[in-house]
Amino acid sequence: MDFGGPDFVLSIIAMSFIAWIVTTAIRAKHGYPIENEWGGTISRDGGAELKRQNQLLEQENSLLRGKLGRLEERLAVLERIATDAPARLTAEIETLRD
Repeated sequence: MDFGGPDFVLSIIAMSFIAWIVTTAIRAKHGYPIENEWGGTISRDGGAELKRQNQLLEQENSLLRGKLGRLEERLAVLERIATDAPARLTAEIETLRD
């Protein structure tokens, strides 16, 4: 085998790449944190910060759903006011005043 040829260099690169894939797979399988390209780590459980962020987003989502429900009700009332006959609307207002 010629150690100075391109086949040797490519085989070394291929072996190191395969070793990196295998070690990353083993670390992920056993729950060890995995390093990303920029030196940060990704843990199996997602981290406490991600859980907290998820809880905040769920709370905001439920709040926005409530607001949307109230706006739909108000829109239905406005549509009813705009489409009802004026005489009927006047009669309803008079009954509410009494």
